[in-house]
Amino acid sequence: MALVDQAATFMHQYIYSWLQSTPSKTPDALKLGVMSTAQINPAAGKPQPEPSPPPNTNPTNTVIHPSETHPGVILYAIASRDLPTAQKAQRQYRFTKAYGSYQALLDDDAVDAVYVSTPNGLHFEWAAKAMRAGKHVLCEKPFTANADEAKRLVELARERGLIVEEAFHWQFHPAAHAWRQILDSLEYGKILCTKAAMTTGPAVPAGNIRWKFDLGGGSAMDMTYALSFTRFALHAQLPQEIISVSVRPSKADPRVDEAMYAHLDFEGPQGTPVHSRVYTDMARERLGGLIPRIWELPSIEVETEKAIISFYNAMMPHLYHYISVTDKTTGKETVRKQYAGGPLWGNVVTSTGEKGGNPHWSTYRWQLEAFVDAVRGRTPAYWVSNEESIWQMESIMRCTERPGCR
Repeated sequence: MALVDQAATFMHQYIYSWLQSTPSKTPDALKLGVMSTAQINPAAGKPQPEPSPPPNTNPTNTVIHPSETHPGVILYAIASRDLPTAQKAQRQYRFTKAYGSYQALLDDDAVDAVYVSTPNGLHFEWAAKAMRAGKHVLCEKPFTANADEAKRLVELARERGLIVEEAFHWQFHPAAHAWRQILDSLEYGKILCTKAAMTTGPAVPAGNIRWKFDLGGGSAMDMTYALSFTRFALHAQLPQEIISVSVRPSKADPRVDEAMYAHLDFEGPQGTPVHSRVYTDMARERLGGLIPRIWELPSIEVETEKAIISFYNAMMPHLYHYISVTDKTTGKETVRKQYAGGPLWGNVVTSTGEKGGNPHWSTYRWQLEAFVDAVRGRTPAYWVSNEESIWQMESIMRCTERPGCR
């Protein structure tokens, strides 16, 4: 259940930042601007004066605490549509400046990079404005509201010579790379099919931004992770064929997909066809009508010629995960976990001087490590290419633009 992951990540980040001393900042540290204070203090339970993005874009989890432990990032400015709210966050998290509008933050020449965590439908607008102001951008997923916006954003970044990165944080974690290494090794044969799911139960509360069609709501958009797990496993660009897409529309607004069930055909890494099932659900029914399915964390199962290979809790592997391999002939199961090091990070000396990184880092902290490297002209250990972000948005659009979909 996605909301359990989010709450646990808040506690994980809070405890880690409390236990770890703040490192000295380097002379060339990036001055970061955070755009939106919505849900910045979810424990308080108080309404915010601006539309709240989904919990997985909570700036406290995604960029504030990670920045506190990165010597190359300074929490420089935070902006809200309400100045007192921004000033409260400034004091709480020791930002240098607070602004009462997003544009005022962008007008500050000292800001080097901006984290955009506005509602989905506003990602393009504010990421584009940030780049026109000369800022690098870390933009929450989904990248934009549609594929056309994604292409325009990428072109703008190229024109301006700036970094824009879609914040698919889970892909930066060592566990994601360990899992894909197993698949790529062909030790268990070619991939035959995949099954990915992301659900929320109890349902996302009524009135939440994820139910707003005009702001890019809906399960396919917000739970873009399930499709991301699938394409990442297959090194895939676009589905070769959309076999079927069924949606359960929201009762409040039938344009919004409360749940989506998609059957897609992709070309696998070895050029062979792979059938993929993708299931997203913002209102997963309770077991027996009573019990929330809290064990259903965002995950993917991959069947190969010789084994079933699962990545449990692929979205937030820093909290808990396992990669299980079940041999189809013997039934024997082996389990692997990877919290640091691994195929891509193993030989990398990170910003804190640790080879292979810190096993207590969240997915967001691994992501920030790579983002800073890219902005500084260094080659990051892993990177979500802009082309990848375009393909992801095109894949979502191919599903949601079918009859009966948004």
